[in-house]
Amino acid sequence: MAGAGPRPRTARLAGGEAIATLTQLVYSSRPFGYDQSTLDGILLGARRCNRRDGITGALVCRHDLYLQMLEGPDDAVRAAYGRIRRDDRHVDVVLRTSAAVTDRMFAGWAMRHDPARSWLWSPEAVAEGILDREEAGAFLRVFQTVAASPRDEE
Repeated sequence: MAGAGPRPRTARLAGGEAIATLTQLVYSSRPFGYDQSTLDGILLGARRCNRRDGITGALVCRHDLYLQMLEGPDDAVRAAYGRIRRDDRHVDVVLRTSAAVTDRMFAGWAMRHDPARSWLWSPEAVAEGILDREEAGAFLRVFQTVAASPRDEE
């Protein structure tokens, strides 16, 4: 696993004004009780909370796996990740990468949904543990593909 990395520091503008650094976090989990109703509930709740907390991101999902990117203020992203870890709709939540960034990949999306169009790994490879052997860059490439794909309605 790519570790949690250092906590982002606050940057300063030339005049000394503090600006918050963004955190970009990617985790994977296995769905518990995956169906359209569960997915709709996850997306609705994520969009509501993310708008409130200044978080953007994307959720790539299919029956055997969720892969989600959260990006925003460090404290808000870490709080959202904590809620996800406690959410019984997610099993085996694993932090894949977390880093300070200067720009958002999904600036216009409270939570973009990608129904597994951007996946690199087959269900068989996931079942055999490929995610645990991947580098952080592999997860980021999935989301770069999602960000570059045509925009659906949120």
